[in-house]
Amino acid sequence: MSKGTASQGKHSSGKTHIICRRCGNHTYHKSTKICSSCGFGKTAKLKKN
Repeated sequence: MSKGTASQGKHSSGKTHIICRRCGNHTYHKSTKICSSCGFGKTAKLKKN
């Protein structure tokens, strides 16, 4: 009977973003393998912000 919040609390254990090896920012997503800052892993062109 305790199946609501107990499972939800285990989702944020660990890092989501690590340092990108192309731009050097802390924006490379570990699981999707795409940098949200420069677009590394998705496109060869640099992402324009």
